[in-house]
Amino acid sequence: MSGVGGQQDVDIDLGGLFRAIWQRRARVLLATVGVAALAFGAAKMVAPAYESEARVLIESREPEFSSPNQASQTGSDRMFDESGIASQVQVLRSADLIKQVARNMKLHELEEFDPSAQPSAVSDLLVMLGLRKNPLELPPEERILKEFNTKLQVYQVEKSRVIAIAFSSKDPQLSAAIPNEMAKVYLSLQSGAKLDSNSEASRWLEPEIANLREKVREAEAKVAAYRAESGLFPTGETENFATRQLTDISTELARVRAERANTAARAEGVRAALADGRPVETITDIVGSPMIQRLKESQANLQAQIADLSTSLLDGHPRLKGLKSQLEGIREQIRAETRKILSSLDNEAKVGQLREQQLLQQLNALKAQSAQAGEEEVGLRALEREAAAQRQLLETYLARYREATSRTVANATPADARVISNAVVPTVASFPKVAPITIVAALASFLISCVVIMLGELFSGRALRPVSGSGLKPETALPAAAVLADEASAPVVAYEAPHEEVREEQEPGIAAEHDFSIESVAEHLIGNAIRVAVAVSPGGDEGSTATVMLARLLAEEEHKVVLIDLSGSACPTRLMAQSPHLPGITNLLSGEVAFAETIHADRFSGAHIIPQGDADPHAAMRGIERLQMIIDALTNAYDLVLVECGAADSAAVAKVARGEEVEIIVSAPSVSEEKIIEELTSFGEAGYRDIVLMTGSGDSGPELPDRRAA
Repeated sequence: MSGVGGQQDVDIDLGGLFRAIWQRRARVLLATVGVAALAFGAAKMVAPAYESEARVLIESREPEFSSPNQASQTGSDRMFDESGIASQVQVLRSADLIKQVARNMKLHELEEFDPSAQPSAVSDLLVMLGLRKNPLELPPEERILKEFNTKLQVYQVEKSRVIAIAFSSKDPQLSAAIPNEMAKVYLSLQSGAKLDSNSEASRWLEPEIANLREKVREAEAKVAAYRAESGLFPTGETENFATRQLTDISTELARVRAERANTAARAEGVRAALADGRPVETITDIVGSPMIQRLKESQANLQAQIADLSTSLLDGHPRLKGLKSQLEGIREQIRAETRKILSSLDNEAKVGQLREQQLLQQLNALKAQSAQAGEEEVGLRALEREAAAQRQLLETYLARYREATSRTVANATPADARVISNAVVPTVASFPKVAPITIVAALASFLISCVVIMLGELFSGRALRPVSGSGLKPETALPAAAVLADEASAPVVAYEAPHEEVREEQEPGIAAEHDFSIESVAEHLIGNAIRVAVAVSPGGDEGSTATVMLARLLAEEEHKVVLIDLSGSACPTRLMAQSPHLPGITNLLSGEVAFAETIHADRFSGAHIIPQGDADPHAAMRGIERLQMIIDALTNAYDLVLVECGAADSAAVAKVARGEEVEIIVSAPSVSEEKIIEELTSFGEAGYRDIVLMTGSGDSGPELPDRRAA
């Protein structure tokens, strides 16, 4: 490039680029106007195409009276899922439907749909030379179908059950008529398909119903024959004759026992009253006797007469004696009548006892009969279940048959779709859009002209300008290095990256640039056979990311490496582990898991990682003494154990880097020079001798006297 040395950094002069475009503005404007004019003329010469669209809504259109289960579905349409709507789109695009539309509208008579019917001379020549197949060999319907599909668009309106049918044609009338005809044929096909299914169902049900009727008759005949043979005559919905008779006898036995007990108690009461000499007038059976009541009335009259005559006659008077004799006779009659009542009660109790014995005999006999009837009812119930099942199936088939036959007439089964928007004749052509095409062509021409001019300026070198320095400024790099040289007591081990060209010094007094890239650090670790390296990231996650890149680079070099995530943010775990919830170093230090359960493979390389884990960090820190044993064990299986400590200070790193062969890596991409110097100084004061700086790229880092870059 002119004016720029081959070994000198350059930058793009944006102002020069815009000036070059402005200087050639006439050419740019002329090219823009010319292309716009050509696009306008070409758009005007293209034959216009008109497009119209019809829309069909897919919904259930079952009449409410057509099915017995419609009562539970009143006012609710059957939902169609996405696959169902997509299937209806394919039905609308099917060849049979398109052929039916072509026949109905006689599209074979239109040249637009069969342009190969009148081939050109060029087409005939290609056919003669065998370079093209003769289109006339195909049937007219196939040729129309191919041309029809190129003009047809059928798609589902997003997030709806509406299907749009769009068609473009040179004739605006035809562009509207074809979508309407397609919707009409589609509804007819859907309705016809439902009629066919109902007709097939009714034809299938007829012989099945006849067969079921015969099965029901045979099953009911078997039930009646078994009932007559076993004597299981029904007396109700749930009991037979034997069971009903057993129930009646049990009821009568309970009544007879109650009456006998009542009679015996009444007789015992009368007998006890006579034996104790108590007045019998207090006993209900005695008082209720008509004879006793008449005798009591006579006794009362005689007592009244005796009392009346006792006032005027003496006790020895014959009249009083006669009346007293009569009174004694009446009392004797009352006692005799009482004994008769007692005897009657005893006889009634004996009769009740005899009746109870007879009922017990009948009850025992009926129990045996009822047990036998229960065993026979098992077979009867099996026959009744079979008959009921056949009868229920017959009734179901009859209901379905009546429903199917009632829906085989025309218009009884409407299609599960309806047209919600008919296609209208378009008044504006859908293609070509003259104004948009012209504007787009003008903009494209303008942009291409500008890009061509800018590329010419860049390749000629006129738009490039030299840069006085790159990376750190000389006036800031050297003083910072001097400060670090005064404060740090330990040198940073440095290794020149092989195969890297050393840039010549641009100005006197500036030290040669050093390579702090990840590749150089990886070569240093491999070349010096470092077994344990502790990475510190003053910049946070950016430094941890660079450490992850270092581990993956080492793995690509077929170096067995494992990374231990001791960072607070768990950045390496997020970048390498399959899941952030895997067991890791905190679980291992807490003693929750085994050693092998914490080692996991990296997602994108052959490296391994021990993630941060999900244990309590405070509990894990109590077992920090075990960390050195863990690292020692890992060194036996891996070529390098890389410990990422995040933004840790020298005091925290001291708990990890206890061995003499531990390498300290300061991973500081996008970190200021002052921060790097401060970090290196702190580790130098802590007594670390081997410190490697890694900035994550091949750019130069801060110039450090008495130190070399890794």
